[in-house]
Amino acid sequence: MKFELTNETKIVNGIKLCRIKALVSFGDIKAGEQGGWLERERGLSQEGNAWVYGDARVYGNAQVSGNARVSGDAWEKSPLYIQGTKAAITNCKHGHIAIGCQAHTFEKWRKDYKKIGKEYGYSDAQIKEYGAIIALICKIGR
Repeated sequence: MKFELTNETKIVNGIKLCRIKALVSFGDIKAGEQGGWLERERGLSQEGNAWVYGDARVYGNAQVSGNARVSGDAWEKSPLYIQGTKAAITNCKHGHIAIGCQAHTFEKWRKDYKKIGKEYGYSDAQIKEYGAIIALICKIGR
C-alpha cells in the first residue's frame, strides 16, 4: 500500500472526507507526507504515482489513477467520468473538463482540442474521439 486514510477528517457538503498519508516514497512524494482529502480509499489508486495534494478533495465516484495529480483547491466529484480512452475524462468544478492531467474550460477545449491533443501526442483517431466527447460535454454541461 502506498497511502492510508488518517483519522483527520472534515465534512464538505455533508460528506465526510479523510486526510491521506503516504506510507512509502514514490514519485515526488516522501513516506509520511500528508496529502489531500478522500471520501473513500478507492478514490485514489494504490498503484502508480497518482496523488491528491494539499487541500484538494476527491469524493463521490471520482477515481484518481495512473500519474494523475489533483492539487490546489481542486475537487473531483464525478457525475461524469469516462474511461476507456487514452486518458480518463472528467467534468470538474467551475466549468472545466479534465482529460488526463489537462484541465481547461469548456470553451478552451471546444476551441483548441486539436491543438492540445497534438501537443500531448494523441493520434488523429484519439483527437477525433475526444472532440466528439468534448462537444457533447460542452452541450450538456453548461
